[in-house]
Amino acid sequence: MSRNIDRISIQVGLSGYSFKIQTADEVRTSPWMSAERIFSTPEFLQRYDKVEISVFTPKVTLVPDQFNNADDALSMLSPVADVQKDDDVTSISVPEFAASLVYSNNIGETLSRAVSETVMDKDGNKSTPLPEMYFMLRSVLDLQDYNKILASYMDGVLYLVIAQGRSLLLCNSFQAPDFTTAQYFIFLAMKNLQLNPEVSTICFRTPLTDDEEMSLYRYFKNVELV
Repeated sequence: MSRNIDRISIQVGLSGYSFKIQTADEVRTSPWMSAERIFSTPEFLQRYDKVEISVFTPKVTLVPDQFNNADDALSMLSPVADVQKDDDVTSISVPEFAASLVYSNNIGETLSRAVSETVMDKDGNKSTPLPEMYFMLRSVLDLQDYNKILASYMDGVLYLVIAQGRSLLLCNSFQAPDFTTAQYFIFLAMKNLQLNPEVSTICFRTPLTDDEEMSLYRYFKNVELV
């Protein structure tokens, strides 16, 4: 009897990709893998009930629905991101916060397109690659703590979403060439928001080395991978 695989979540960056498979029986996570392994990854040859493809791109901004102009997404993104003339800029709704995420996926576009054309759902449909920040915003309210701190760190960029209760306090990305710099921006954000790390759990959607995890444990109540 074949195993029922429900969902695969794939994260794509400049240096490669990783994936997490969730079934009724288990959750299995891959290590970070180089781009040339896409077509030889056996898990990518299977079909899934749901396929999510996340792209690490800092070219994003969150716009309240009342200010969103879907016909001119470029003008909303260009003041806050390094947008090129040939970037394809669009937006997607984030109903949890009555807002839309305006974004360009041109960073990592070739790799994310290859993943999209390789991994399909059980009906043979391709999944649209979406920014990592979108999946962070859609999932941050699922965190159990009142102070909800969700981060990803990839390719020298920290992605950070912070909520308190059901209120969004911060959604931003920071250039951070090393993890020490990433931690600096995390603590700076928490200081500005008057949040105490000693009573807070920080959750990461990307892998942490043992040293990175222990460094966070020096300040936070708990560190979790989600």
